[in-house]
Amino acid sequence: MCPMIQTPAKKPALSAAEQAAYQAAHPVTHFIKHHYRHFNAAALVDAAEGYKTHLDSGGKMFVTLAGAMSTAELGLSLAEMIRQGKVHGISCTGANLEEDIYNLVAHDFYVRVPNYRDLTPADEQALLEKNLNRVTDTCIPEEAAMHVIWKIMEDEWNEAEAKGERCFPHEYFYRAIRKGKFKDNYQIDPKNSWLLAACEKDLPIFVPGWEDSTLGNMYASYCITGKVKNVHTVRTGIEYMVQLAEWYAGVTKNSSMGFFQIGGGIAGDFPICVVPMLQKDLGQTPRLWGYFCQISDSTTSYGSYSGAVPNEKITWGKLGPDTPKYIVESDATIVAPLMFAYVLGW
Repeated sequence: MCPMIQTPAKKPALSAAEQAAYQAAHPVTHFIKHHYRHFNAAALVDAAEGYKTHLDSGGKMFVTLAGAMSTAELGLSLAEMIRQGKVHGISCTGANLEEDIYNLVAHDFYVRVPNYRDLTPADEQALLEKNLNRVTDTCIPEEAAMHVIWKIMEDEWNEAEAKGERCFPHEYFYRAIRKGKFKDNYQIDPKNSWLLAACEKDLPIFVPGWEDSTLGNMYASYCITGKVKNVHTVRTGIEYMVQLAEWYAGVTKNSSMGFFQIGGGIAGDFPICVVPMLQKDLGQTPRLWGYFCQISDSTTSYGSYSGAVPNEKITWGKLGPDTPKYIVESDATIVAPLMFAYVLGW
């Protein structure tokens, strides 16, 4: 039987002055509360309220980034979420890791193509010949973005190899950031880079499948040509999982960890599996994830992980029957900033 949800009793009405003051202090939150009342809009509010409730009860939150959220400039809201302690760990694709920095150092050279649906194969070839790599309506400038970052990261890899050091992909970025290697090239306000904010907090980041990225491809080519002698100078996905297991088990001794998933794919599937791994493969009794929300526009069928409803995760030992679960079936580039604004009280 479908459970019935009663409309909560109305709170005492605010005076006109109080309403005006609240609206002025929290314009986005006010707009969402007033207009987002049903369907996916209501799911957005419920999930954002659940996020706040989880944090207010002493919980922590893990965020996963799939798709091209960095090129969508999610850092405009995610960076502040990190700074205010509302994100405690991140799993992201290699593309999201590097594209936040591409945007940081080459924003002025990006080209927007609003009529991208009308492009012919010849138009696409013309973009390639200009070294403009298209992500939907946005072209990343290869010379201004990728080539600048490549040289910096090449130096980091070579320095580490010379010292016999091994680091994870995100740690090489942290090292370069802390040395100020990107500063001369900033083209946006650095407060809008989520990776800079994460570095300031020394936030744990996990980047499964990093080799499926522009820098990952470059690193592989360096290993092939011998520019990097030791393929293990960059640590691997298996090592990321080992580190994730240690981190999750340690943090959740005293706190429940929530899971806020943007999109699907490896960025989400990799970290959520740590709980059944700890339980079934290591014989431990870990906490289940204490909150779950996914923003997705994937069709719920055909064995798609991105389209799997939260209850399916109960059968894998990732979530429990009573875990607060939300799914907002919409465009994450629209929904995620609104939810973050709501959690931040904007």
